[in-house]
Parts: sequence; structure tokens; C-alpha cells
Amino acid sequence: MPDNTTNAAASAADRAYAEIRGLILAGDASPGTPLREEALADIVGVSRTPVRDALRRLEVELYAVRTPGGRLVVADWDSDDVAEIFALRAMLEGHAAARAARRATPAQLAELRHCNAAIEVAVAIEQPDVARFLAENRRFHDIILSASASARLSTMLAGLVEQPIVRRTATRYDRADLARSAHEHSQLIQAFAAHDEDWARAVMTAHIRRALHAFQDATPSK
Repeated sequence: MPDNTTNAAASAADRAYAEIRGLILAGDASPGTPLREEALADIVGVSRTPVRDALRRLEVELYAVRTPGGRLVVADWDSDDVAEIFALRAMLEGHAAARAARRATPAQLAELRHCNAAIEVAVAIEQPDVARFLAENRRFHDIILSASASARLSTMLAGLVEQPIVRRTATRYDRADLARSAHEHSQLIQAFAAHDEDWARAVMTAHIRRALHAFQDATPSK
């Protein structure tokens, strides 16, 4: 019979991991923020043991790093780290787009069009709705990943810490940058509708590479 105590501990650790990771990905725990077990246990509503397990996992996945003094803090990334993250995203998401061009269903294409229409509305208003842009942008890329039908790709992309980078970039985009992103999404939809793998891969790769340069331009020099 299953050990209920063991299952409960694993469930608490998974919940702590998901909630702490969510704080980091949402930007609510910014780079350099100390990750203290007691405070996080209060936030998550569990004991310190599952929080400790969650923090070990986050450290392995590079969401958290140790300072020279041994404190655990939310990771920051230098220019080489960021360039590598975007390079990996370009390769993996480019491959996902190529697979999606072969596999996307009419329903998924309709979802992508609906999602990008919401992005265009968020961009077109007098004060662009960046929060809506971010949410719909995430959904757009998630639909493509789902259409690629690759559990391996999903696992690999989940390991890339990119949402804080996307957020930091988008909050400094001007209207032209946001509109350009929506236009690139439209090109991707056209490539998917044409079932053109090379076109889809090229557009997605360029889309991610442009995002890298936008991030670099939006990041103050240290």
C-alpha cells in the first residue's frame, strides 16, 4: 500500500516548488532576493522541510544561486547567460515551430489567430496593456509547443528561465516593438497554415533573436 505520509510530503514539496518558482517567473521575487525558508514556508503555507526540498530543486535548475557568503538568492543572469538562454530558445522553439507547421490542427490555428487578435487589441489601445500582451504571448507560444506534439521539447523548454526576461523586455517595449511582435506572430500563423516547416522555423528563430536584442537594449549597462 502507498505510504500516505511520503505522498503528503512529496505533494507539499511539489506545491512549494510550484509556488516559489511562480514568484520568480512572475518577477515578484526579483534577482538577488534572498530565499529564506521560514518566510517562504509562511507564504506557501507548509513547513520548512518541503520548502527546503523545493529550494534544492530550484538551485539545481539555476533559478536560485548561492552568494559567496552561502545565502540562497534568486538568480540573476549576466550577458553571456542571457545570450545562451536566447540561443537555446531559438533552436528549440524554431524546431517546435517546424514541427507545428506539419502538425497544427485547424482548431489550433484558430486558437493562434484568436490569441494574436487579443495581442493586437492590447497593443492598439492608447496605453498598451503590457500585462495582457505578456499573458497572450505566453499562451501563443504554449499553443505552438502543444501543436509540436513533443513531450521532449516541452520538458527542455520548461527548463529555460525565460519568463522574467520576457517580462523585463516587454515592460520597456514601445508600441512599435509590441506591434512588431504581433506582426511576427501573424507570419508564423501564415507559415503554419501553409504547412511550411522552413518558413516557420526561420520566422520563429528571427522572432527570438530580435527579442534578444530588444532585451539587451532594454537592460541598463552595469
